[in-house]
Amino acid sequence: MNKTPEQTARDSIDAMLERSGWVVVDKTAINWSLGPGLAVREYQTDVGPADYVLFVDRKPLGVIEAKKETEGHRLSTHETQAEFYAQSRLKWFADDQPLPFVYESTGILTRFTDMRDPKPRARPVFSFHHPVTLKQSIQQQTSLRQRLQHMPDLPVQGLRNCQIRAITRLEKSFRENRPRALVQMATGSGKTYTAITSVYRLLKYADAKRILFLVDTRNLGEQAEQEFMGFLPSDDNRKFTELYNVRRLNSKYVPPDSQVCISTIQRMYSILKGEDLEDTAEQTNPHEFVAAGSPREIEYNEKVPPEFFDLIVIDECHRSIYNLWKQVLDYFDAFYIGLTATPDKRTFAFFNENVVSEYRHEEAVADGVNVGFDTYLIETKITKDGARLVAEQWVDKRERLTRKKRWEQLDEEIVYTPSDLDRDVVNPSQIRNVIKAFRDKLPEMFPGREEIPKTLIFAKTDSHADDIIQIVREEFAEGNDFCKKVTYRSEEDPKSVLASFRNDYNPRIAVTVDMIATGTDVKPLECLVFMRDVRSRNYFEQMKGRGTRTQGYDDLKKVTPSVHSAKTGFVIVDAVGVSKSVKTDSRPLESKKSVPLKDLLQAVLMGQTDEDLYSSLAGRLARLDKQISDNERDRFKKLAQGKSINQLTHELLDAHNPDRIIEHAAQKFDLPPGTDPDKNQQQTAQKELIHRARDTFTGELNEYIETVRKSHEQIIDTVNLDRLEFAGWDRQAGIKAQEVIEDFKAFMQAHKDEITALSIFYSQPYNRRHVTYSMLREVLDTLRLKKPGLAPARVWQAFEQVEKVKGRSPKSELTALVSLIRRITGIDETLTAFDQTVDRNFKKWVFGKQAGAAAKFSEEQMTWLRMIKDHVISSAHIERDDLDYAPFDGQGGIGKMYQLFGDELDAIIDEMNEALAA
Repeated sequence: MNKTPEQTARDSIDAMLERSGWVVVDKTAINWSLGPGLAVREYQTDVGPADYVLFVDRKPLGVIEAKKETEGHRLSTHETQAEFYAQSRLKWFADDQPLPFVYESTGILTRFTDMRDPKPRARPVFSFHHPVTLKQSIQQQTSLRQRLQHMPDLPVQGLRNCQIRAITRLEKSFRENRPRALVQMATGSGKTYTAITSVYRLLKYADAKRILFLVDTRNLGEQAEQEFMGFLPSDDNRKFTELYNVRRLNSKYVPPDSQVCISTIQRMYSILKGEDLEDTAEQTNPHEFVAAGSPREIEYNEKVPPEFFDLIVIDECHRSIYNLWKQVLDYFDAFYIGLTATPDKRTFAFFNENVVSEYRHEEAVADGVNVGFDTYLIETKITKDGARLVAEQWVDKRERLTRKKRWEQLDEEIVYTPSDLDRDVVNPSQIRNVIKAFRDKLPEMFPGREEIPKTLIFAKTDSHADDIIQIVREEFAEGNDFCKKVTYRSEEDPKSVLASFRNDYNPRIAVTVDMIATGTDVKPLECLVFMRDVRSRNYFEQMKGRGTRTQGYDDLKKVTPSVHSAKTGFVIVDAVGVSKSVKTDSRPLESKKSVPLKDLLQAVLMGQTDEDLYSSLAGRLARLDKQISDNERDRFKKLAQGKSINQLTHELLDAHNPDRIIEHAAQKFDLPPGTDPDKNQQQTAQKELIHRARDTFTGELNEYIETVRKSHEQIIDTVNLDRLEFAGWDRQAGIKAQEVIEDFKAFMQAHKDEITALSIFYSQPYNRRHVTYSMLREVLDTLRLKKPGLAPARVWQAFEQVEKVKGRSPKSELTALVSLIRRITGIDETLTAFDQTVDRNFKKWVFGKQAGAAAKFSEEQMTWLRMIKDHVISSAHIERDDLDYAPFDGQGGIGKMYQLFGDELDAIIDEMNEALAA
């Protein structure tokens, strides 16, 4: 007998209730011993029978209004009816208190309202809440949304303005019961610290039970764990992990007693599915590509029910949470906080355009939270134009995996483009010319340095990275420790190499493919070299973000001893035109480019069927088809049940092609022309197409495909020698430098009447001898407070790009500031290092004092005068009292000075202050 749509919906609702821990019974079959939670059908109220009434320990707590599937789009219109039943009197119960929990469901779509909320609002839920959950919620007496209304004011000590704004607005979003909120904060501005502060307040003041911190790679999870461990609340002298249980998940088990769980989204998916997770699954992420395809199907998991977490924080939420893993997020009934520096349209859409914080890189640079960058271009002929190898030319061919070479004569001409470089063709001369130009131009990029700044080079592939490392070591005449590879597949432990790169003198240069392209902090980084193009706008911004971290002078000096100041900026060296190439948010065919081919093959063999997996494998096989020999193709067909690579590629794509699915369904069910198959027929047809493609793959075929891929060779072009065509600052860098200078001038002009030292420099040049250290300190402190982005070292670098500068930036910010003020007030025609100015004026003053004088300065007197000069270089001024301190006290102090110069002591000090500041 055919079921009615209403009965079909009831059957689905019954099944959902049973999965959620409820015992479903008719009103005539109530038996309280069946379990703590009973869902009673057609229970009588004083306004008629409710579809379901939910009882926990014999106490009624909620109602369910059941509707047929086609009513899904109208569920909101049935809320009044459901609430009417919840507010009515139940038969056989004297208590007339309204029931707090109200559901409307079709068995496909379910909505839930907690009537205790300040402004009760229905929200979609994956399934019904477990009886124990409702019981615990009643025992708490108030709902989470009620408790969120009474959070205390945020203590602002130790927080940046951008963090205060983000947390305050986030809590306002919670009070308004907005389910999703996006925190957009520039890399380095403290996104994770902001999130942990919010997590702490929710646990302490809103009595949240559990919070999930979701990442998409293992190393980001490890970083998050370290930040939780180091977090010290402003209102407690105990660390976060001493107050609350924090667990980074590394198995199927989710401890219910942990208030904070840190997990990759891949692991959470495997937990919900009850599957094992391979080690490599948490190493890479699809950050450069928009994942496509249908969501991964998840069913109710009684160990981790949808209400398990109250809040989910999604780190780097611009990446892999859309489509591919979206159902993991749709499963939980929780608030969602997204953290990212680079949102795109998908990000805004997922978080319902609820941006609680918008703090961009430009603002962070202006506030001194981040450092800015300049772009230096390196262009070679082959990088721009590619090259040609003529027929019958003898070349090296190299196996990608073993790197074994053989000498072979070409059968036909080969013309390769820049995009072929370092994938199909390797031209060592092209790599070498880029590295040589980088080496030779470092003094121009980083004047006055004695060692190479910490540099990260982005390579295309592991093979490309190996070529770069070898040539870098040769051209810089350095050993193995100088330049290292940091990738997931590095032979050395990538964590230890990364730690050395952060904290030790060597390596000076690291080469990576993707491991530290996003999300990994290396504060001493001052140079990023792009030897690969990037077409994804977001990925490029994330890669640039590796250099934005600030670092103080003392910490930076530990790894780069010759620095003159704190980190004030970084340089992007563009060797492939990455700064000018068109960026897009669209997805190429292959959405899992960072996933090894063997893992894609294994995933299909083991039964995974999502669209992005099939399309990625199809793209990888299509590329392989262009590379292998006829003999290899024949062997492939034998192992693939007679199918060619092209046929198998199309089968993989057809499995998720809507037109092909409809066509196959029409053939299978022999439908008349023009008749569209229904949903069930299409699902059946798609399953057949999936099985047709999937069942071709066997362990033997997969092993053969991987072997063929590994043995595919690269051509080594040692014939075409490259040449450097241009190396210099990008024109845009000059424009930005001029803007920095103009901002500095404007700031000084704006404050010249309120700061004594500036007033003297601008309008009282005769009083420059009276400009003291404390006066200049006032200028520097005002600049740091109001315009940290105009740090003297940063402004000095800007001048170096637009005019010839005499000398290098002083180590002291204060004396650098003196030189800059002298330049913008017109005292000096060109920016001149203060030590050079003082040296020049000192020689002039000594010469003038001794010209025509009966007695010259003695050698001992000259020693003291030179000490005074050195003091002025470091402090801009000298006073009588300074003679009681180092280095003067070690030479006899003011007494010795008086012995040498007698009553002229004060006159000498005044004269030198005036002359040296001239």
